[in-house]
Amino acid sequence: MITLLHTILSILPVEAWSGFASEFGSLLLGVLAQTPTPTPQPGLGGGTSLPAAVMVRALTLGAVAFLIGLAVGKPVINWLRDHRIGKHIRIEGPERHQIKTGTPTMGGLIFIIPLVIVTAVFMDIPKYNSLLLPLGIIIACGILGGFDDLLSTVVRNRGGMAGRFKMVWLVVIAGIAAWILVYQLKVNYVFIPFVTGKDTPFPQGILLGDFLLPIAVLAIVGAAHGVNLTDGLDTLAGGTSAIAFVSYGIIAYLQGQEPVVSLCFATVGALLAFLWFNAHPAMVFMGDTGALTLGALLAVCALMTGQWLLLPLIGIVFVAVTLSSLLQVLYFKLTGGKRLFRMAPLHHHFEMIGWSETQITMRFWLVSILAAMLGVALALT
Repeated sequence: MITLLHTILSILPVEAWSGFASEFGSLLLGVLAQTPTPTPQPGLGGGTSLPAAVMVRALTLGAVAFLIGLAVGKPVINWLRDHRIGKHIRIEGPERHQIKTGTPTMGGLIFIIPLVIVTAVFMDIPKYNSLLLPLGIIIACGILGGFDDLLSTVVRNRGGMAGRFKMVWLVVIAGIAAWILVYQLKVNYVFIPFVTGKDTPFPQGILLGDFLLPIAVLAIVGAAHGVNLTDGLDTLAGGTSAIAFVSYGIIAYLQGQEPVVSLCFATVGALLAFLWFNAHPAMVFMGDTGALTLGALLAVCALMTGQWLLLPLIGIVFVAVTLSSLLQVLYFKLTGGKRLFRMAPLHHHFEMIGWSETQITMRFWLVSILAAMLGVALALT
């Protein structure tokens, strides 16, 4: 195969390859510059279905985000190494994890940077100003998580930012986002499987009004915390997050929400670039910088589609991991020191019973894919 490629490259003149590159570049720019108009057909939840060009553009944006992520990946990792921003592994954690000590963390920058670039440059924010909300979430949570990562590495504060302090700031960010959703974007409704939709008395969902405010705060904070807890094995949080964003990208497409479609698939592309470097054995970890950002952004996408009731199903791994930690603490206190799991969060329990890291990750991915399929199916009811 390599010989064949070499032969083809040697036969074709340089002018042919330059012409191909020029045509491909023109095609790519043309796709990114498109602003398709939705067709007036009924879509999910009473919205309008979108032309195929919208999905083409969203997938192309994902590919662009992936390429940018690959380009910035190595420089980011080298910068983290140079500044000794390396992971501290808990002594009480699985023994096999001690070899990971010093691995660069704060690697969420690898997908945050391309995501910000693609959103700001290619997504026509003047036309879709609702994108300012997820863009703000990406930046705000990235800064919060980055500050925590720096405290736990460069400053050598082994615990990082105090849990309560971090939670307060996360609630503040979530509260601002919830206020914007309800009062600025007027996203104050919910779709319920088998109850709402185009063939029901509630085609636009059930209006919740101010009641959505606490729900939105809880969803954003809970999702951010769940992804953060899941970020304990190579590719686990990144892979399950990518699957969840694909699901909400499909749901948004069926609803006719073009900006959310582009945002979700751009996030997937950026995450795939991160997973390139996070593949076992990982060259870099996402840290709180990436985990808090991913969880909060996923919740915002779910809220913007009105399909946030499906978030616990589509993000079933995050829910299971969070519940395992809560149950472990409660059981420990109620029984005077006994443990429900060998170790929490849940993925560490499976490590302790003999599963390999890649087995756990792959099986959690499979569960995520199945849950995502069911979530999209329920969104279609």
